[in-house]
Amino acid sequence: MSLNKAYTLGLPATRPILKYNIAASLITARSLKTSAATNMASAQESAPEKPVQTKNPLIKTFQIYRWNPDTPTEKPTLQSYPVDLNSCGPMVLDALLKIKNEIDPTLTFRRSCREGICGSCAMNIEGANTLACIAKIDRNASKPVKIYPLPHMYVVKDLVPDLTHFYKQYKTIEPYLKQKNPPTTGRENLQSIAERKKLDGLYECILCACCSTSCPSYWWNQDEYLGPAVLMQAYRWMADSRDQFGRERRERLQNPFSVYRCHTIMNCAKTCPKGLNPGRAIALIKRDMALE
Repeated sequence: MSLNKAYTLGLPATRPILKYNIAASLITARSLKTSAATNMASAQESAPEKPVQTKNPLIKTFQIYRWNPDTPTEKPTLQSYPVDLNSCGPMVLDALLKIKNEIDPTLTFRRSCREGICGSCAMNIEGANTLACIAKIDRNASKPVKIYPLPHMYVVKDLVPDLTHFYKQYKTIEPYLKQKNPPTTGRENLQSIAERKKLDGLYECILCACCSTSCPSYWWNQDEYLGPAVLMQAYRWMADSRDQFGRERRERLQNPFSVYRCHTIMNCAKTCPKGLNPGRAIALIKRDMALE
């Protein structure tokens, strides 16, 4: 029987019945899917949780120089702090921050960039001047780490040295380009690739003072001897082809102390956290002064 004839005779058509059967099948499938999801969730809830595995604490002792200017009559001391290396970053600065944040908020030190760029966190770690942010912690827990401020400098507090005199010396070398005939306004001061290459190993200095405070000559003569860091910066401007005051810069250093107190001990090159060689720069200044 055709569909039209079925409607004419008042009989139910087969197409609506098929539609109802499809709808019923969809409802059944949805019910089965919901039931399966419920059973899976119940199984997950009833499953026992796996125990979280934790590492045994790896405790390392940090012995840190402490001095408080509010109690100037008290002598400096080394204070010990235990740090779990399994919950601490790999660098000494990470340990110092953990101590300050979790153990002793009175601990005072400088820090900024945390990537060996600014030079703020310079200090003496295990007998060597370096940056705390790039000094890795020795994971041998039986050996304590000893940390002091930069040597032979006045201490502001704890690990903070007074760098006032250091920066005054830096200012005396006039660390900027000086020209007798500067280019017209808006013009670039051009430099060849070869001339620019002469500044490699000089301009990277971050003035952290690690080299100067490791120099015995600077320890005993810092009132007049400029020290490795400042002298390397002085040569950086003497070697710059765009600077026109090289002769005047060298004449200012013509005295027994400013340069010639360097005795090529070379502690400066050994301790520089940037891998620079201030001793070589000082030798080049002496050479240029001798040849004039």
